[in-house]
Amino acid sequence: MKTTITLLCFVMLVSSVAVAGQAPDGYEPPRTAAGHPDLQGVWNFSSNVSMQRPQRFGDREFMTAEEVAQLRARLAAADAASDQAVPQRDGGPGGYNDFWVESAGLTDQIRTSHIVFPLTGRLPDTVAGIDIIAGGLGDDVSGARPVRFVVGGIAKDGPEDRGLSERCIVGFNSGPPFVPSLYNNNVQIIHNEGHAVIMTEMIHDTRVVPLGDRPPLDEAIGLWSGDPRGYWDGDTLVVETRNFNGLTQSFSAFGTSKDKVLTERFSRIGPYTVNYEWTIEDPSTFADKITAIVPMTKVAGEMYEYACHEGNYGMENILRGARMEEDEQ
Repeated sequence: MKTTITLLCFVMLVSSVAVAGQAPDGYEPPRTAAGHPDLQGVWNFSSNVSMQRPQRFGDREFMTAEEVAQLRARLAAADAASDQAVPQRDGGPGGYNDFWVESAGLTDQIRTSHIVFPLTGRLPDTVAGIDIIAGGLGDDVSGARPVRFVVGGIAKDGPEDRGLSERCIVGFNSGPPFVPSLYNNNVQIIHNEGHAVIMTEMIHDTRVVPLGDRPPLDEAIGLWSGDPRGYWDGDTLVVETRNFNGLTQSFSAFGTSKDKVLTERFSRIGPYTVNYEWTIEDPSTFADKITAIVPMTKVAGEMYEYACHEGNYGMENILRGARMEEDEQ
């Protein structure tokens, strides 16, 4: 974490214009043979900025210099205490201690929230009658199959009672859209004239995005990560995704993904920064669209396979422990 904080301070100093989501004046990105900006490589989207804006900031989009200094002080204090275990919740073992957490952002730390629309920086109102359920690292929550949230569960009768990330189906930060979370906030981008490949570290999920005018899948075909189609809008790679299967939530704890349309925009705004902006439109769940900006920082390294199923001892032990408890009753 010490290294992360050092990188955070460095990038904030040299990339002050990047926090506004705009390229520095005169910056010319490296380009492919076809003339498009080269987005290829491994990028990190860790962040300490809240997805939703804390009420104390009102409608203000950026922190003041004093607030940035306070943020840096909190990061330094957290780093000094990183060997201390996080207090566990009553009634359950809780999650990880702070040693494993990778939440210190590498850029854009002066935003007050990642959500930029609605202008409040908070999620819009939800549609009446939708499902609202969130899991977590504490006790199981009430609910029925299919489990649409990613962490936690509703029971331990079988793997179908557990969250989607515990079952190695989708990651808790890989989305799409991907959002900063506890760790493994890395994504690799590969592209040529015909396709772009977006591979998130968590669950090792790979989306192959056809570029150009290719017809979408039939609406009756639903996919966990949707059916993406991409194109270049000037120097920005745009990916529009439909045909989500409805077995995940629309966003956060709300609704289902059945009617969700996701638009992602990837813009290289500096030698070490890609601006990742996404918009969710889902009139079955939210009264308005949601737009967020999550800057990504270049990683000087490779991304290795996240072999979730092969090493999913957690699922085995959860179910084994539940059976042992039943035998003791």
